[in-house]
Amino acid sequence: MKISDLQLSQVNDRINALISAGSFYGKKLEDAGITHVSNQEEFEKLPFSEKKDLRDAYPLGLMTAPEEEIVRIHSSSGTTGLPVIIPYTAKDVDDWAIMFRRCYETAGITNTDRIQITPGYGLWTAGIGFQNGAEKLGAMVIPMGPGNTEKQLQMMQDMKSTVLCSTSSYALLLAEEIQKRGIKDRIHLKKGVIGSERWGEKMRKRIQEELGIELYDIYGLTEIYGPGIGINCKYDTGMHYWDDYIYIEIIDPVTLKPVPDGQMGEIVITTLVKEGAPLIRYRTHDLSMIIPGECPCGSRYPRLGTIMGRTDDMMKIKGVNVFPSQIEEVLKEFTELSSEYQIRISHLEGKDTMRIYVETNGTVDFVELSGRIAERVKSRIGFTPLVKVVEIGVLPRSEKKTKRVIDERYE
Repeated sequence: MKISDLQLSQVNDRINALISAGSFYGKKLEDAGITHVSNQEEFEKLPFSEKKDLRDAYPLGLMTAPEEEIVRIHSSSGTTGLPVIIPYTAKDVDDWAIMFRRCYETAGITNTDRIQITPGYGLWTAGIGFQNGAEKLGAMVIPMGPGNTEKQLQMMQDMKSTVLCSTSSYALLLAEEIQKRGIKDRIHLKKGVIGSERWGEKMRKRIQEELGIELYDIYGLTEIYGPGIGINCKYDTGMHYWDDYIYIEIIDPVTLKPVPDGQMGEIVITTLVKEGAPLIRYRTHDLSMIIPGECPCGSRYPRLGTIMGRTDDMMKIKGVNVFPSQIEEVLKEFTELSSEYQIRISHLEGKDTMRIYVETNGTVDFVELSGRIAERVKSRIGFTPLVKVVEIGVLPRSEKKTKRVIDERYE
């Protein structure tokens, strides 16, 4: 996607704000002697910003607007190092709600829907993001927050919730509970808005079939407002993102050069109008592509492909670079398997070992199946893993995000 003249002028406005505030990025620009960009080529010479820069700015080094204009902070859910603190002005909060309302509208959700919100509130952006957008839409919000599945299911029945907002892991857990309890006929859900973690086609199908609902993938990250910067429409040909608020590039994560539309690479985001903590050329480490052409839905907004993983998801095992998505691609070929899996990597007797745990029902030969899976994985990644087949429900379920890769070499 080429940057437009309007987007360039918005970038220059944010450059001025960053330099005036003396933020880390303003200093980077001053050091590079850049105070203005006139075209695509100059824009692509702007330095990247990274998660490390944001951590180094802890606690409020990212604050670009005057403190009296800051109405809220949020923090990333990262588990390592210092958290990233993102300040928001009232306009940022409102802009985010507008984007989120567009997400709901793109999914065909209206002010007559009842939206049950299960992600966490507080410093995390998820719960309050889903809520602000729903209120902007004028829908009824059921702000449950995470956990307490018993209460979730009671409210879902009593309030006749029509939309479920959750992680894919929790949507699956709820779907399994509804089946187990035989209460599907008392559930009124029509749609699910799912975010926060990458999920495969097999998991999507299970949730869709067990709950009997349409599913929509929502995209976002705390550093860039939060969830709500993009969502797929009913044609499911990629996620529309709001290019009047953000500019997206896809770069090769090795050469750091932009790649053509339709080619996989790392998502880099520039916020065009953000006041509290604008970011320019922020490396998300999420892997996707810009989908060229027009969507059948007629929306003018450009599209991102499915998030295929993260550049830092890569596992190095026996000298081979392996992504969880490669394993998932193999597992989805086996119709006998459920959507759940777990990868454990350990170092035993001087060598790396990969164990893959998968679930199936009791009607198949576990030993024969594990052998076939191991062979198929070997043909894909070049070495043979240990495959352990277990019964459906044995692997852990999560009310938040499911941890699918456990690297015991570093524990």
